[in-house]
Parts: sequence; C-alpha cells; structure tokens
Amino acid sequence: MKKKVGIFFGPTGGKTESVARKVQQAFGEEIADIIPIKDCKASDIDKYDNIVFGCSTIGKETWNADSSKPDWDIFRPEIEKINYEGKTFALFGLGDHVTYATMFVDAIGVIGKEMLGKGAQIVGRVPTCEYEFSDSEAVIGNEFIGLPIDEDFQPELTDRRVNEWVERLKQQFA
Repeated sequence: MKKKVGIFFGPTGGKTESVARKVQQAFGEEIADIIPIKDCKASDIDKYDNIVFGCSTIGKETWNADSSKPDWDIFRPEIEKINYEGKTFALFGLGDHVTYATMFVDAIGVIGKEMLGKGAQIVGRVPTCEYEFSDSEAVIGNEFIGLPIDEDFQPELTDRRVNEWVERLKQQFA
C-alpha cells in the first residue's frame, strides 16, 4: 500500500480518538494521517484516496442535551459534497453493547448508509457473529458496515480487533 490513509474521527479527546490512534499505529504513522472531523470540509477528505472514518454512538440521554453539536453532526452536510470517485472508505465505531444493545454502533450505520447512497465504496465489513447486541443500524445482511469497538465492556478485545481489521484494509485499499 503506497497511498496515504486519512483517518478522520470525532469526537476528540476520548475513546474514539484513542482508537483512531490505534488504527493509525496499525497502518504506520508514515502511511496514515489522523485528523479530527469537526473542523473538516469535503475538500479535506478529497486529498486522500483511502479514508477511514471513526465515530461513536452517543447514548439517548445526551441526544436532547443542551450541549454543542457533536463533531459528526457538524460534518454531516459535507458528506454529500465529497468526491467519491476513485476513493475507498472504511468505518469504525464505538458503542456500548450492554447498555445500548438496541442501538449498538448505530452511528457508523447512519453515516455509512448515507455514503453508500452517494456511491461510496466501503470496505472493512465485520461479521456480526463476533458480537452480542440486539439491534444496530450498522448491520447490512450479516455484517457490520465497519468495525465495532466496545471500550466500555470489551476493551481487552480492541487491540486485536483493530490490528486484524487494519491488516484486511491494507489489502483492500488501493
């Protein structure tokens, strides 16, 4: 793999950023750039042919909070402006499969399905059989559209899951 990988993630400063850094390390820091999504535009994505998006699924109690807009809500209007031609995307998402089993990693499903509707090529799907959950917007057929990570209840699995996933991505990215 010779082309640079852009790893765009949000929110910053927490577990999603930590996993984004693990993804970067698995690719190699000389190959992968890590960029917070909150200040990005479609033109920032267009600089890369291989792109990883990382996000978290927030809990229901924060959906109606009076806090500022989450990073991905700020970026979402840019999804329709991305030039998808010749680009390959992968997604990872953080979620809690115990407390939020009925919406496990929904955010990567919402974002991924929106991208698929625009013609995006998304690789890095993961079989659902490796996870316990009730429902998820991120499931297509018997696979998650990207890599689910549960840092709340399964942090001991994160490194293995990330490393195995990135090894597959290295083969799937141009």
